[in-house]
Amino acid sequence: MSTAITAADLASYQKALDATPGSKALQKAVMNNGVLKSAESIESQTKMDQTFSIDLSTGAVANQKQSGRCWMFAALNTMRHGIQAQFKIKDFELSQNFTFFWDKFEKSNYFYENVLATADQPLDSRKVAFLMTTPQQDGGQWDMLTALIDKYGIVPKSAMPETFSSSASRELNSTLNLKLRHDAVALRKLVADKASEKDIADAKSKMLSEVYRILAYTLGNPPTEFDFEYRDDDKAYHIDRDLTPKTFYDKYIGWDLDQYQSIINSPTADKPYNHLYTVEMLGNVIGGREVRHLNLEINDFKALAIKQLEAGESVWFGSDVGQSSDRKIGILDTAIYDEDTLFDTDFTMSKAERLDYGESLMTHAMVLTGVDIVDGKPTKWKVENSWGDKVGEKGYFVASDAWFDEFVYQIVINKSFLSTELNDTIKKEYAQPTVLAPWDPMGALA
Repeated sequence: MSTAITAADLASYQKALDATPGSKALQKAVMNNGVLKSAESIESQTKMDQTFSIDLSTGAVANQKQSGRCWMFAALNTMRHGIQAQFKIKDFELSQNFTFFWDKFEKSNYFYENVLATADQPLDSRKVAFLMTTPQQDGGQWDMLTALIDKYGIVPKSAMPETFSSSASRELNSTLNLKLRHDAVALRKLVADKASEKDIADAKSKMLSEVYRILAYTLGNPPTEFDFEYRDDDKAYHIDRDLTPKTFYDKYIGWDLDQYQSIINSPTADKPYNHLYTVEMLGNVIGGREVRHLNLEINDFKALAIKQLEAGESVWFGSDVGQSSDRKIGILDTAIYDEDTLFDTDFTMSKAERLDYGESLMTHAMVLTGVDIVDGKPTKWKVENSWGDKVGEKGYFVASDAWFDEFVYQIVINKSFLSTELNDTIKKEYAQPTVLAPWDPMGALA
């Protein structure tokens, strides 16, 4: 039975407000300063200093500018750290625009394939509606980046620098999504009209050619061969001629990407720990590497991140960066704002409840480059962001361990740090992981 709000109810609510100690002063403070500034804790700022017992030297931060490429920047940052150290190239960057081009192109094909796969479903089906809401976007997952590298390789930023549309992607995304929705109409009509497989394939090929043109105009042509020319930190000149994106990757990075595993911490009832998961309709490269998440309990999750940092290797991670964070000073801490006290109410939700009820999901990827261990336990973590050097400590943030527990959802770990049992689970379940729905929070794109 539904109940309407009455005049008596309103009077009682106002009476309760008037009886709240300090309500007039608090009302003025919040009205003039907003919720977060009024609830901000100075004590949190004093505890979250940039001193860590394990602190990797990784150089200046990158800047994704007005684009949603954090996952790409974070992944390429973990790879460039080794190049910077081995070849003595300070502040070197890999081309985020190169992987951006191929991601947009592959996502377009991925969208077309999903449109064809669901063409027999009505437009108001949840899957079709999900597809059409955002045909493609800037965000992605670690496994999606590795699928791009496996197929196309990688290049230094000098070989394919930024353009207006890579640094400020809103116009490109709007244009490309218009194109993809337009093409979805045509593809669904071809299926409804029982067109031949050849006619459908020909139509899709023409669509992809037009997508390629859009990307070439906005992002430039991805290089197939180039020279890598640089001066190292000792001012010595180097040039490496006639490289391809794949030979560059093999020579200057050389990671075995199959050795890296996405680990998640999702304490929801539908995802038992120590099992492998994938997400329907999540990916970019058809026939390429697919998303595979191993779900672990939070203490095991953190222990792996620490092991990798102790070994001198940074850690890609995904989190809900907007929660309990101050972007300007670069602090991520559950105690930075005390809204409970400010409003005299209880906002507490568990990590599982936030995921289940839509309060939180992964929104941003960054890199762990340090951790402070006190009495054998982590207290705070050093974070390399990709928002330039005007925020935080020259672009570096600090996250409390409590914030890590609540708002970090994913890390990428070298399998050499996993136990034999977990590696066996990956091998056993890789071909048939538990499939999650497209809208599952673990399918969120960073």
